Amino acid sequence: MSALNDPRVFFAAERTLLAWNRTALALMTFGFMIERFGLFMHELSHQPDAGMQRSLSFWIGLAFIGLGVLLCASAITQYRRVLRTLRAVEIPRGYSTRLGIWVNGVVIFLGIMLMTYLLRGAVA
Repeated sequence: MSALNDPRVFFAAERTLLAWNRTALALMTFGFMIERFGLFMHELSHQPDAGMQRSLSFWIGLAFIGLGVLLCASAITQYRRVLRTLRAVEIPRGYSTRLGIWVNGVVIFLGIMLMTYLLRGAVA
């Protein structure tokens, strides 16, 4: 348990959660760019579209998006662990501790939807 009785401890934990959220979003963006770059390179190669196979860039891009999703889930778990160690005096009265968790949850959901979209496009 924290014994600082200082709300700055809570705000530091929340900033850390949101920093991990930004990192996860950057990984997902990077993964999407890698995946789309592979598609772009395929188009430039002037090969026929018959049975277009996904290249290594597709799988690497998908792995980066999945890494971002896992990072968001891990950040939520870590944040909740820190919250359990704080006393009520360290969390400002009336301040919602769930907003950061919800934001990360939405990013997880959208990341999974993006992976599903890309995988369905690979099958079609």
